Amino acid sequence: MPVLSAMARGSVFKRNGRYGIRIDLGSDPRTGTRRQSSRQGFRTKREAEAALDEALGTLRSGTYIDGSSELLGDFLDSWLDGERLRLKETSWSSYETAVNRVKAHLAKVRLQALTPRDVDALYLELSKSGGMGGRPLSPKTVRNTHVVLRKALADAERLGLIGRNPAAVARPPIPQRVEQRTWTSDDLRVFFDFLADDRLVALYVLLATTGMRRGEVLGLRWSDLDLDARELRIVQTLTTVRYAPVFSTPKTKRSRRVLYIDPQTVAILRAHRQRHRQERLAAGSAWDSTSELVFTDELGGALHPDQITREFGAKAQEAGLTRIRLHDLRHTYATLALKVGVHPKIVSDRLGHATVAVTLDLYSHVTPALGREAADSIADVIFG
Repeated sequence: MPVLSAMARGSVFKRNGRYGIRIDLGSDPRTGTRRQSSRQGFRTKREAEAALDEALGTLRSGTYIDGSSELLGDFLDSWLDGERLRLKETSWSSYETAVNRVKAHLAKVRLQALTPRDVDALYLELSKSGGMGGRPLSPKTVRNTHVVLRKALADAERLGLIGRNPAAVARPPIPQRVEQRTWTSDDLRVFFDFLADDRLVALYVLLATTGMRRGEVLGLRWSDLDLDARELRIVQTLTTVRYAPVFSTPKTKRSRRVLYIDPQTVAILRAHRQRHRQERLAAGSAWDSTSELVFTDELGGALHPDQITREFGAKAQEAGLTRIRLHDLRHTYATLALKVGVHPKIVSDRLGHATVAVTLDLYSHVTPALGREAADSIADVIFG
């Protein structure tokens, strides 16, 4: 075990192709015995020397963290158990998925030996083959994994288990903004005409005329609707955890909101309610009356969100329209609303965005046209 370099109260050594550091902690005041701490697993001498410098600095400042053999995988498991008390089931499930991705590659690495290079290598590996069947993961998914790992390691730092958070200086991929594909108002009319006799036409109309999210529409109950007042309240959502439908509350206060509905949409919802009552009578005792959802299957059960997404794509294709995602109906609503002059603050409130700045950034492709229209309108006032 040759010593490669030595400094005051510390040294760097090499063993089995990896570098390590050894730190002299001085004598135990109770027993008088000499105390040492060591860490191993550094890929290069430079990494080891940097870790040694940092350790000696914390030793001098009184913030040194003694060595621990706890593995990253074990720490993440215990951290995840604690997060269960603070997160909704849907959020906790996404955390669990991210943690499992990390553990698949770094579970056996010591928590205190984890380096930013290890984390960068993890993100690269996930980007190449971290998905099902070894398929690449999208930059957005890898970045979501980074967010969870950084949060977990921030807690480790807060608890004094590590000196610094290696994920805080790691470099996850930057997701590319997905190009929005929207329909025109003519496209919507074609689609609704095609679905005139479809039992769920009201669902798609509501998505297009309010900008609601899929889970918000599927979680809507009759008690949340006041058709006479032409308004609805968003108080619960229907999402999935491990593919199973799960009811949850809206993610933020801004998502919990009241939306006003136009008369045409109200009329379509009234027709849907009549059809819904007829289906309930026909189903008899087989009807599931526990949920009181507005949109259900033929027996009153909750609709699976993924099923609705698939069916939308198929119906759009059958109608001869450009294939867009179900979520793009939300983008279609926002784009059309801004183009016809609805104030961005109103659009932002209806979408449930955190701020109007989010709305303007997301739909920045629409704002140049709005700017030109504003310039023309002001000129008309000034020049007559």
